[in-house]
Amino acid sequence: MEPTHTAAESPPPGLEERIAAFASLADPTRRRLYLYAVSRPEGVGRDEAAEAAGITRALAAFHLDRLTSDGLLVADYRRLTGRTGPGAGRPAKIYRRSPKDLSFSVPQRNYELLARLLVEALTSGDEPSDALLDSARALGRNLGNRARSQAGPRPSRRRLLASACAVLDECGFGPGVDGAGCVQLTNCPFHPLSTEYRDLVCHANLALLTGFVSELGLKGYGAILRRHDGACCVALERRPGAEGDDATDAATA
Repeated sequence: MEPTHTAAESPPPGLEERIAAFASLADPTRRRLYLYAVSRPEGVGRDEAAEAAGITRALAAFHLDRLTSDGLLVADYRRLTGRTGPGAGRPAKIYRRSPKDLSFSVPQRNYELLARLLVEALTSGDEPSDALLDSARALGRNLGNRARSQAGPRPSRRRLLASACAVLDECGFGPGVDGAGCVQLTNCPFHPLSTEYRDLVCHANLALLTGFVSELGLKGYGAILRRHDGACCVALERRPGAEGDDATDAATA
């Protein structure tokens, strides 16, 4: 039988890399070099960084290159003198802040997803609350299509559940499949906004996951509002009396 996906078995894509990047700053010398480099918009060379940190050039180069490999800095080469042509000297390696966004939280949050929904709602020309729900359903359908596609041709129910959990995990919902085959969402990626604007966020979540299920093609499943403290307000539950088995029900959806 195919394994059922749970959040504990497979971390969201990129999570380990983000943890490693922040762990890189645990070293006090490396952290000092990083803070100095990002304070210099034009970038910093190894000699300047070594002098600022009070360490050798070789040690500065080691830490700066480590920060680069961890995605916190980027490096290029240029002549610090500004001169070109013969006698201008060799280009120096210059380090500056990486343009890549790095964030990490436990449990995972996804304010970008909520912000996208709000922006789409506010620019649609409709009533903001109605537009928010429409945007949420549309995004959910896109995510459901992605999960269905990733499950492969004629997927079993178990494979569809695993693919659905993988996509929802990327969004920060912390999904897991319980013994009844229902998908419980253990994390709200919009907390603490969901505590201040509970009805708005919960109904946006419900619309998103309703759209998700509609495109996933998982027969007999529906998104329902089921509020639990510390968890998402929505679950994907199998409707009573739903027919089908692991091998065939999703394949014929």
